[in-house]
Amino acid sequence: MAPRSRSGGELRSRKKNDYSGQRPNWRVILSVLPYLAEFRRRAIAAVGLLVAAKLANVLVPVALKYLVDYLDGARSGEAVLLVPAALVVGYGLLRFSATLFQELRDAVFARVAERAMRRASLQAFEHLHRLELGFHLTRRTGALARDIERGTSGMSFLLRSLVFSILPTALEILLVAGVLVVAFDREFVLTVLVAVALYVAFSLYVTEWRTRFVREANAMDNQSNTRAVDSLLNYETVKYFNAEAYEAQRYDEDLRAWEEARIKNRVSLAALNSGQALIVGAAVTAMMGMATAQVLGGGMSLGDLTMINAYLLQLFIPLNNLGFVYREMRESLVNVERMFGLLEQPPQVADRPGAAELAPDGGAVRFEGVTFGYQADRPILRGIDFAVGPGQKVALVGPSGAGKSTIARLLFRFYDVDAGRITVNGQDIREVTQRSLRAAIGVVPQDTVLFNDTIRYNIGYGRPGAGDDEIWAAARRAHLDGLIAELPDGLDTLVGERGLKLSGGEKQRIAIARVLLKDPPILVLDEATSSLDSAAEQAILGTLQELAVSRTTLAIAHRLSTIQDADTILLLDGGRIVEAGTHRELLERGGAYARLWRYQESAPRSEEEAAHC
Repeated sequence: MAPRSRSGGELRSRKKNDYSGQRPNWRVILSVLPYLAEFRRRAIAAVGLLVAAKLANVLVPVALKYLVDYLDGARSGEAVLLVPAALVVGYGLLRFSATLFQELRDAVFARVAERAMRRASLQAFEHLHRLELGFHLTRRTGALARDIERGTSGMSFLLRSLVFSILPTALEILLVAGVLVVAFDREFVLTVLVAVALYVAFSLYVTEWRTRFVREANAMDNQSNTRAVDSLLNYETVKYFNAEAYEAQRYDEDLRAWEEARIKNRVSLAALNSGQALIVGAAVTAMMGMATAQVLGGGMSLGDLTMINAYLLQLFIPLNNLGFVYREMRESLVNVERMFGLLEQPPQVADRPGAAELAPDGGAVRFEGVTFGYQADRPILRGIDFAVGPGQKVALVGPSGAGKSTIARLLFRFYDVDAGRITVNGQDIREVTQRSLRAAIGVVPQDTVLFNDTIRYNIGYGRPGAGDDEIWAAARRAHLDGLIAELPDGLDTLVGERGLKLSGGEKQRIAIARVLLKDPPILVLDEATSSLDSAAEQAILGTLQELAVSRTTLAIAHRLSTIQDADTILLLDGGRIVEAGTHRELLERGGAYARLWRYQESAPRSEEEAAHC
């Protein structure tokens, strides 16, 4: 079996994947292109409009040449009125056509780029939900979200850069070179090609050199912002220790580093712009000098001189953006590669080919010689054997780290067992689809985390599409109706981020109502009443006992008083079942369970309740 994602190796690999020093893999562009397949016709149409726009743009200097030549040699008053007017109109139409085709290209390609971002975002979102719990326990949510955000934005930038910057500039260079070959001496073509080559090479080299200053400035900016936010979040601690001056000193040190990095960034940008201007100026001077000499010698007209000047401006204006585009493409390539790397990470828990649908039929659960460990050298469960039949309730008790919650995670198939097997109604859960398995199990967790939405939404999440009557019925059975009646917005009350506007007991009751609405054949109660006071606990216990009558129930408990009614109580210690029996049988044996019961009974109830509030 493939090892699950553990801590050290994964964290080290994540550090290696930090894009701050990573070289871009230009082959990633080939991975982006398939996202165009959905709108292949639009992409082809955008390229067609791009060609049309560049053809119109290249013809603008030609129209200008004929206009200048005609005006320079015009003698007839009639000609001056008619022909130049036609040339002026043609000149204007060509300019308008170039802009129109460019805007049409943008409009046609907009859906292509946006749909590609949508598809990539959805693919990443679905893939993250397919990855196992071990991955999500070690991930940094903020960094993961930023990876997806940067990756999809980088994909959009790559597609737009290819269609709007790289391809148009290359096409325009070829078209201009073609016109110069046909209309002028090859010296002009060679001068243009040499100038473009020098310009591109210089821009790429200097951009590569100054990227470290851009990255350094961004890093220092992040560090100074982090320092400021951390200090303000710990405002009271700063005041307690009279550390305002110390915090200001540390913040100023970060700002000084940021200032130095920004200066290097600006100086290097000035060097880039100056070098580009020198190359452009030298090329323009050389070509204008050659053109002027030919005009004076009669080998070239004044209109030709004007056309060459127009072509030079037309060429080098888009090239001025090359440094920015290249730098952004480098970062985009790295970001897209990180996102694709995430998408290529295979789930450690996956449905087998041809996996069947689970047929719970009452939901009989059996653990057969189950051995498991989150790390290969640290087993948590060692040969666990037990069975829970329909309508039965088995409770798991024991010290922290004994493996109680691990058993629930294995049943839900957050992980696969290392040895042995788990069956539901005789079906090995590794041979059925995860969707059908989890549809048959309802979980009330110890730490309930709610969506930042309404109470209605959080209860209704148990069965999307349930009506208000069903949601209200579940809320009443979970003893939430009193709370909801007191709230001004009732079921539409927002619970806040992770449910922080509610108390622990209120959140737990919402979790119970959610499972009641789901109505599954198998129940897993993981400290389902740990956040409730005594009165609420007794009321909820009655509801859960009623609910468990016709269901297979696995209860994880700390307070032994909540599982006295269990058909079987399993005491775990060191990953093994050390005692098993009913509450009465275990007390009569006078073993570890009996000692734990006496200890809890002798502890003041108020202290016990306070420990779980």
